[in-house]
Amino acid sequence: MNKIYCLLFLLLLTDYHAGANLNMPLPKADAAPLRIITLGAAISETVYALGYGSRIVATDVTSLYPQPVKQLPKVSRNRILSAEALLSFRPDLVLAPDADISKEIRYQLKMAGIKLITFKQQFNTKGALEFIRQVSMAVGNPAKGEELVKRTESALLAAINQVKTNAKRPKKVLFIYARGAGTMTVAGKGSNMDAIISLSGGINAVKEFAEFKPYSTEMMVKTNPDVILLFDFGLNSLGGTKAVLEMPGVSGTNAGRNKNIVQVDGPLMVNFSTRLPEAIKVLNERIYP
Repeated sequence: MNKIYCLLFLLLLTDYHAGANLNMPLPKADAAPLRIITLGAAISETVYALGYGSRIVATDVTSLYPQPVKQLPKVSRNRILSAEALLSFRPDLVLAPDADISKEIRYQLKMAGIKLITFKQQFNTKGALEFIRQVSMAVGNPAKGEELVKRTESALLAAINQVKTNAKRPKKVLFIYARGAGTMTVAGKGSNMDAIISLSGGINAVKEFAEFKPYSTEMMVKTNPDVILLFDFGLNSLGGTKAVLEMPGVSGTNAGRNKNIVQVDGPLMVNFSTRLPEAIKVLNERIYP
């Protein structure tokens, strides 16, 4: 009998050290999640800002901020998810945009006993604050979330006041999402870029359609933007500012004549979370230097 008790003790001790290798205590009933997978840049940066960065075990390829998050393992090399990839990291909580999780993955995570919480973002200041609240509730710390909401709200007021001061004459802005000359789309109404342009004191040059549509020279000439806006990686993929100025139709626009090609950090612009005040300030300063 003593041998049996000794064997059970050794097995428990082995399990304890396996937990210690993860640099965290063993899970307890109703405890905050210890192993989190964050799918989406906005989710990752918000979880980190809430103080739970050390509990993120994996992210997706869009999660690039802050630097510790950028260095975490990715659940896939592209944006295609699989339940197997998620399960391999042994999470107890998966946080994701609602549209990114298929019914099959939802079912497989449920069968594995892994909690999944999804989010739908609204691209405005109120939506950003509500998103922070929702993420804080997901990680089990709504009080910390309210603290972060108050700081973000205060920073938003300062950013909006800056916009009111700088944007005396609103400029038309055409945003081009580029992955090389053969892959270019422009932002229409209701898109995240339409929202950040408006918050930063600009006017989206495109009014005819919603979301994103393929770029055309005709569209460039018709909209005649004052500013042509690209993400930094998009501008690089096209060959830089000089190459954009030489694109057909650009020279006849206000932006082309004034060489007003602006590049910004993509994730900063589209996350609509804790860094929204910074995004508004940065874009406002680029549009109205």
